[in-house]
Amino acid sequence: MEDRKGSEFKKFCHKNILAILGFSSIMAVVALIAVGMSQHRPLPENVKYGIVLDAGSSHTSLYIYKWPAEKENDTGVVHQLEECKVKGLGISKYAQKVDEIKTYLAACMERSREVVPISQHQETPVYLGATAGMRLLRDESETVADKILDMVSKTLDEYPFDFQGARIITGQEEGAYGWITINYLMGNFPQKSSWYGLVSHEEEKQTYGALDLGGASTQITFVPPSNETIESPDNSLQFRLYGRDYNVYTHSFLCYGKDQALLQKLAKDIEDTSNGILKDPCFHPGYERVVNISDLYKTPCTKRFEKTLPFHQFQIQGVGDYQRCHESIQELFNTSNCPYSQCAFNGVFLPSLQGHFGAFSAFYFVMNFLNLTSGSSSEQAMKTMVNFCSRPWEEIKTSFVGVKEKYLSEYCFSGTYILTLLLKGYNFTPSSWKNIDFMGKKLPGRLSKSSMVNINRQLTLGIVEVVPVFPPVLNFCILKLI
Repeated sequence: MEDRKGSEFKKFCHKNILAILGFSSIMAVVALIAVGMSQHRPLPENVKYGIVLDAGSSHTSLYIYKWPAEKENDTGVVHQLEECKVKGLGISKYAQKVDEIKTYLAACMERSREVVPISQHQETPVYLGATAGMRLLRDESETVADKILDMVSKTLDEYPFDFQGARIITGQEEGAYGWITINYLMGNFPQKSSWYGLVSHEEEKQTYGALDLGGASTQITFVPPSNETIESPDNSLQFRLYGRDYNVYTHSFLCYGKDQALLQKLAKDIEDTSNGILKDPCFHPGYERVVNISDLYKTPCTKRFEKTLPFHQFQIQGVGDYQRCHESIQELFNTSNCPYSQCAFNGVFLPSLQGHFGAFSAFYFVMNFLNLTSGSSSEQAMKTMVNFCSRPWEEIKTSFVGVKEKYLSEYCFSGTYILTLLLKGYNFTPSSWKNIDFMGKKLPGRLSKSSMVNINRQLTLGIVEVVPVFPPVLNFCILKLI
């Protein structure tokens, strides 16, 4: 489903640059700074504001930013003023209740009115970007997806801000933006000036790969070895950044975010039951949950497993067995058919892995909860999961008071899924596992503390609290600010 969208990304440089900039948080922040500068708008204050809405598959968050209007040494320091989590599910869940979107967004947009000074309202750009949840809905019904975006646009346009648009970003954009964000922050591009602790350099540096995991999709993006060809044209992107050319591999696996992967596993496993009880190794012993069959088959991701069952509900009964959970998850990955010299899974070409990788979004959140982000080997991670999954549900609830039960109940599955995806899906080995940095609030050891860098999951990219106003030699069409 993702592949047929891939070619669109290669043509997007010819489109309106604001439309492109609007829907990744890092690109949006850069755009927010650049728009006023390039259009020479008169500003009543010496400060600018910007609003970005991240419409993910499971929820929507609104972020408000502030930065000084003047540039200093070609640098603008962007501060996140506030995060407002929209109450409710992701916007794709409003397919049958489009009229509720106005109310859905109201509280956070009203909060934006309060935070941004009235004198700045008309000069404050607002962007909304939707990711894999809306891509899934678009694949199912483009008409419904358009109706949701139209209502979102109508709603946001009613506020006194400078609404710049709402759209669904492609999987390739997610992958590409994540790769650019990580490497830009880590100083892996040959920048000509030093800014806020980021070490400048002229020499060639090896870039990091980017690993992103959301609720509905996962992306892998990296520069392959120079002696290898990217055999699938849809997975090849060419960038010119800071005067250097980069040939980048990227792929987005729709339906393989952690939430959709769980639904796939349940739909697969329930086929083998006849009494409506699923003994599930991916949940803790003693855990129980009732699932409606109709809810399981709502998503396009489970269509390949859909069948008529003699019951309308089934009950999950946790068993807590890491090895069996791993084996069940592994069945989601088809590794037997590969039309190329080598593949990841489902017949998708994957070059040989090279260098270090930054793993963010749910990769970080889950592994951080499991205390597996600081130098743990893959063997240590497996041992942790064996122990964690086997613990009784009542003990888990007592040990992690305050964690929402839905999230807590799924950490056994999510941790096992991440290990399986990385080792069996993306072909990491116990040796190359050591090259994965799980990146959360701070980038690991590459920037000084004074650089004020903070990565959060926003449109699967992260927000940067230090961004250049006019990167001196950045010749990439997305960031064409000169």
